[in-house]
Amino acid sequence: MNYWFRRLTILVCLKVLSACSTLPQDSIDTLQETAATQAVETVRPPLTVDITPTPPKDLWDRIRRNLEWSYPDHPSVLTQREHYLKQSGLFETLSERANWYLHYIVEQVEARDLPIELALLPIVESTLLPQSMSHRSAAGLWQIMPRTGKHLGLQQNWWFDGRLDIRDSTQAALDYLETLHTRFDGDWLLALSAYNAGETRVKRAQRANAKRGLPTDYWSLKLPTETRHYLPRLLALAQIIKHPETYQVSLPTVANSPSFAAIKVNGQIEISAFASELGVDESLIRRFNPGVLRWATDPNGALEILVPVEFADSALALAEQLPSMPRTQWHRYTIQPGDSLIRIAKRFDLEVSLLRAANDIDGSLIRAGDTLMIPTGGDSTLLADGRRVYRASLRYTVKQGDSLYKIADRFSISISDLIAWNAIDPKAYLRPGQRLTLFPSES
Repeated sequence: MNYWFRRLTILVCLKVLSACSTLPQDSIDTLQETAATQAVETVRPPLTVDITPTPPKDLWDRIRRNLEWSYPDHPSVLTQREHYLKQSGLFETLSERANWYLHYIVEQVEARDLPIELALLPIVESTLLPQSMSHRSAAGLWQIMPRTGKHLGLQQNWWFDGRLDIRDSTQAALDYLETLHTRFDGDWLLALSAYNAGETRVKRAQRANAKRGLPTDYWSLKLPTETRHYLPRLLALAQIIKHPETYQVSLPTVANSPSFAAIKVNGQIEISAFASELGVDESLIRRFNPGVLRWATDPNGALEILVPVEFADSALALAEQLPSMPRTQWHRYTIQPGDSLIRIAKRFDLEVSLLRAANDIDGSLIRAGDTLMIPTGGDSTLLADGRRVYRASLRYTVKQGDSLYKIADRFSISISDLIAWNAIDPKAYLRPGQRLTLFPSES
């Protein structure tokens, strides 16, 4: 059977070849041209597709594209996610503050090639509020303890607290996190738990587990309650930002651009005067300079001030014209027998709280022979809250029998000014011992 089938196949092929040999030449040419055309078509280069990624819609989108950590089913993460979702208006508030500070933080995290999740840590720590302070005295966006801040080289004095400063605290916190990451062999969860609870405590928990033959990863350690909530809270926040639609969260747009610019200044400047000359509210300048604790910048600190980016050009021109203000003077006073903080404060026209702050005194105990530093503002008096009252002003203590008319007449000032300067109710009586501030030179 196979033999006859093979013979039949050979005969058919011979017939076909015979038929081809009888075709006219023009038909053969046509077949050859068609074959050549088809051959050319088969080697055409493939169509190119533009795969250039579209730019992020905003800063949240920029963060979202790089989030990688995921523990969606862990019970503690689920609990913290619900904690966030129950807070009405939370993400509107966070987005407003993110417009001020988050772009800078994201830029610094990306510049170091660190996980973008770290840029969300200030939300967990302080809800992006630099003035936040915990009951343990941790302060700033990154909630840095005073001792840790000193260890990290952050300046902390009467004028300035680097823990509150946007740039200084961010650099210090990221330095510290990188150090912890190395010390915990590249485990970010352990590094972050150490950032919250302390390196010693986490190491101790690891040793305790190791002795009992238990795992030493973050999820297996016995850590303080706050730390057990800390990491899940960060992971839950990352989930919500990664998939806001899934959790029915609307994230208001946050600009993917710088919000502030650094302006060089000639020396110490008064915040209020600078803001006034720039034509903005003082609170706007303080928003970007939360590390400035007093009415002026640190006379011995960095010669820069941060301003909203839209005012950068105007601020630069102003800074070049602004003369350096007189530096605050410090007078050394030797405590005499019988002195008290109240008596010394009255002598130098200061508030006691200012005297305590300037000399790092917690209570009221002072010793004869010790030295106190008395701050004086050149032509001004410093108040405890950091405001300045010009030396042209007087602090007057109301005496028995005084009246608005008598005081105004004595110092050649108007009664209306006296009322305005001290927010006095003109219908109320003055009280003996009441302190008044007078500005004779302005009348």
